[in-house]
Amino acid sequence: MIEKFSQKGDLLLLLGFALLVAFGPVIMEPFGAGYPDLMQKFAIFGIFAMGFNILFGLTGYLSFGHAVFLGVGSYTAVWSFKLFTMNVIPAIFLATLLGGLFALLIGFITLRRSGIYFSILTLAFAQMSYNLAYSVLTPITNGETGLQLRGHDLRMVDALFGIQHGPGLPSTSLFGLSMSGWSGYYFCAVVMIVMFYISMRIFRSPFGMMLRAVKSNQNRMNYTGLNTRPYTLAAFVISGMYAGLAGGLLAITDPLAGAERMQWTASGEVVLMTILGGSGTLLGPVIGAGAIKYLENIFSAFNDSILMQVFAFLPETLQHAAVSVAGLFVGEGWHLTLGAMFMLIVIFLPGGLMEGANRLWNRLRSWGGGSGGAAPRPGATPAE
Repeated sequence: MIEKFSQKGDLLLLLGFALLVAFGPVIMEPFGAGYPDLMQKFAIFGIFAMGFNILFGLTGYLSFGHAVFLGVGSYTAVWSFKLFTMNVIPAIFLATLLGGLFALLIGFITLRRSGIYFSILTLAFAQMSYNLAYSVLTPITNGETGLQLRGHDLRMVDALFGIQHGPGLPSTSLFGLSMSGWSGYYFCAVVMIVMFYISMRIFRSPFGMMLRAVKSNQNRMNYTGLNTRPYTLAAFVISGMYAGLAGGLLAITDPLAGAERMQWTASGEVVLMTILGGSGTLLGPVIGAGAIKYLENIFSAFNDSILMQVFAFLPETLQHAAVSVAGLFVGEGWHLTLGAMFMLIVIFLPGGLMEGANRLWNRLRSWGGGSGGAAPRPGATPAE
C-alpha cells in the first residue's frame, strides 16, 4: 500500500513539474521573464543544478569544479556541429558522453579524498582545465576568442545527405526544426523533464538510499566493510553527465563555446543554485537555478533611468537618494542582491527555498484542517 501511494505521489509530482515547465512562459510573463532566451537558461541551468544535486545533495561531496563538465559539453557540441551535422541529436549524445568520461577521470582521482580536500582537488582540476582551454589547447578550443561555427566547416554527415544550409552561418536544428526561439526552449524543456524523471528515479532507488547513507555516516559504512567509492564515483559520473548535457544545450541554443564556462565562478554559481533552492530535494535546485538566472538577467538590466521611473512618486531630493541606494543592488551591483538573499536564506532557511515552501504548506494545513490532514508517506523528504 505504501509503495502504491509513493508511485502515485511521484506521478503527480512529475505531472505538476511538466505542467509548470510547459506553461512557464505564461507564468513568468508578468515578471518580465517570459521570453525565449531567459526561459532557455532556466531549463539548461536547471539541468545543471539537478545533476550537481545528485552529487552534493545525496552524498554531501561538495565539488568546486563542476563547470569543467559544462565547458566540455559545450566544446563537444560545437565540434559536433563543425565536423558532423547541425542536427542536435549527435551533439547532445556526445556532450553527455564526454562529460561523463571527464567526470570518470577526475572523480577517480579526487574521490580518494573527502571533505575539504575533495573540494580543493576539484577546484584545482577546474582551474587547470580552464587554463588549458584558454591557452595550451587553443587549436581545439580557439582560446579566448571561443570556438565558433564557420561557413566552410566540414559537416560530413550533412554533406553526405546533401543537406544545404544556405549563405551565412548555419543554425542548429532538430530534423529541420530550428532550435532558436520558442522551439529551442521547448526542446530544452522536454530534456529537462526527462532528466527530472531520471533524477527522481535515482532519489527513490536503492542506489539513492546508499548515497544518502554515505552522506549520513560514511565512516561507519566503511567500518562495516562496505566499499563506498564505487557509489560516490557513480554519483560523480552521473552528475558530470548532467553537466555535459547542460553544456551541450547551451551550445545548441547559442553555437559558441568559450573557456569562461569552465571558470571557478561558474562552478560556484551551481553551488549557490543548489543551496539556495534546497540541496537534497528534487525541486530545490531547479527553483534555485531559476531564481539566480532571474536575478542575473532582470536585476542586472536595471539602470538609473529605470530606477528614476520606479521612484517617480517621491520628491526630487528623496528620489535621487533612493536611486543612489537602490542602484547599489541592481545593474552591475546585482551580486549584492544575490549575496544578501543568500545570506538571509542560509540564516533563516538552512534548507533553502524548499524549506520555506514546506513551512508555509504546513502552516496552511494547520490553519485549514488542524491535525486532520493526511499523514506524510514514510521516508519522504520535505518539500520534494
